[in-house]
Amino acid sequence: MDLSSAIPTDENPTPRAAVKAGARRQLVKVGAAGLSLEGVAKDLGLGTAEVEALFPHRDDLLTALVIDAYDASASAMEQADLAAAKAGAPAGARLLAVTRALRQWSFDNSGEFTLIYGSPVPDYHAPQDTVPSASRTPAVLAGIVRSALEGGELAPPRRAVPGPPLLLPAAVELFGGAPEAPFSDIIERGIVLWSNLIGLLVFQVFSRTHDSVRDEAAFFDYAVAVAAESIGLAVFPGEDSVSG
Repeated sequence: MDLSSAIPTDENPTPRAAVKAGARRQLVKVGAAGLSLEGVAKDLGLGTAEVEALFPHRDDLLTALVIDAYDASASAMEQADLAAAKAGAPAGARLLAVTRALRQWSFDNSGEFTLIYGSPVPDYHAPQDTVPSASRTPAVLAGIVRSALEGGELAPPRRAVPGPPLLLPAAVELFGGAPEAPFSDIIERGIVLWSNLIGLLVFQVFSRTHDSVRDEAAFFDYAVAVAAESIGLAVFPGEDSVSG
């Protein structure tokens, strides 16, 4: 495989894309902790130096894969939300649509899902470059919650959770500002929703629920509906998320 002569097409991707594709195959085979430039080069039939010319260090390649994974998963959610919103779906149905899209992406790309949501890779520390892409998933959820709040689709919490403010400025900025009472802690509740979603996906992708429930897809919808109750949003499990 001659990377230097590659002409970008779907069948003949750019050199960087070809290396990243080989690295994604390695993620499935050996996991992120076992990823190496030598292994990727062997998978592609290249010399290690040819891969190093594009990604000098393993961490450079990992960072590129992390950014791609965050962007791809968020893009799936954004497209699902756009379709649901265009169909006039209420916020609860939009939430179900985007979480289903993330679930599907996670199963279709289990190696990349594990890279960004599994155990930390030893001796790798994601740089600041990954933050904008990592923020896209919570931004989709925040947009739906904000829309529900502005559209009067949220039920006020039954009780306020006492305690000091817990948010960093970046979280408030991502949501578009801090709401007033009785929804003053909606951002904190949204972070709980996000955490529950990722934890649920970890359980399902790593087969932690298959021996507990009859229908994992239906259980996923149910769990999203239960988690959404914490922010006062009604989600109806099993509904067509783009029918409204």
